[in-house]
Amino acid sequence: MGMITRVRGRLRSLHTLPKLEPEVRDEKIAETDLLKRYSGPAWSFLCRVYAPLDKCERIYMKMSNICNLTTQLVFFMMCDRVLLCSFGGSSCPQKKITGLYSLMFYNVIAYCTSYIKELIEKEDWSVTVRMTQHSNLKHVAMTATKIVLEWTKAITFIITVTFMLLVFGLEQGLQHYQPTALYTFVTWTYYMCTEKVFVDLFLPLLLCLKIKSLEALEPLYAPVFLRYYTVTIATILVTFLTFYGQMRFTFIAFYLTVYLRVKDMVLNCLKKLRAEQAVLGQFRYATEEEIINWDDVCAVCLSSMERARITPCQHLFHANCLRQCLNNSSHCPICKREYTFVH
Repeated sequence: MGMITRVRGRLRSLHTLPKLEPEVRDEKIAETDLLKRYSGPAWSFLCRVYAPLDKCERIYMKMSNICNLTTQLVFFMMCDRVLLCSFGGSSCPQKKITGLYSLMFYNVIAYCTSYIKELIEKEDWSVTVRMTQHSNLKHVAMTATKIVLEWTKAITFIITVTFMLLVFGLEQGLQHYQPTALYTFVTWTYYMCTEKVFVDLFLPLLLCLKIKSLEALEPLYAPVFLRYYTVTIATILVTFLTFYGQMRFTFIAFYLTVYLRVKDMVLNCLKKLRAEQAVLGQFRYATEEEIINWDDVCAVCLSSMERARITPCQHLFHANCLRQCLNNSSHCPICKREYTFVH
């Protein structure tokens, strides 16, 4: 028994933390109290100082067209300095105009894409305009204006296509326009992820992939994926810029292409996605056996289920169907039982 007692005592001594001396303990307590005392006022002071700038940033981010154009210009300037000049081993100032040419060409492609998309989706081809939505009266004064606008769009589209053919199809080169394959890939993908025309086309593409893990939340995942990509590319380029000593431009580029993009993502699309994920996270995934026992049919949309969420009342639904039901009511669509969760 004495040996067992000694062994137990040694084990307790190994698993117990050493006690601090009274002086050291008092110093630790004093440091903690000091942090608690001054961290609150310091944080509130910083928030007050940053509040006007935060308000300006939110207003700037709401002006999406100006924000996107500024971000694209700065990003293309970064690509000129990193992908063309720095990797080339010289300053090569004549190549800095490549970004402007590239942005101009990409804008032409975006305009052509938006015009073709408008032609495909357009349903009303009449030259007259109705006074109201439910009225049969025609607004004669707008007829000539509408015809002129439609012809202007058509002529602009023809001119832009001709311009692209002259530059690329007939190999009419531009002076100082020397993009590399890497430069074209990075700038073009970034432009597609920030331009509204291509951003709107990304969601149908994501829906066609039918990724089960997204649980029909593609409209919320799509902007998050695009912003993650743009922020990652911009962060890599900003990191390279810091090694070349261009600190002033590096700070501007980081602020516009990384910080504000991350802030916009967190405040808008990522916030909505996390809110929906938090709602669905309260319902666990159904196992394959539970789906088979439920006859593999969702009670809301009456379609088959390969992946489903199960409620506390043991009813199975698609995640998207359950989310739509929760937007209208907190009760089960089948048994009308109210969902209650213990946090």
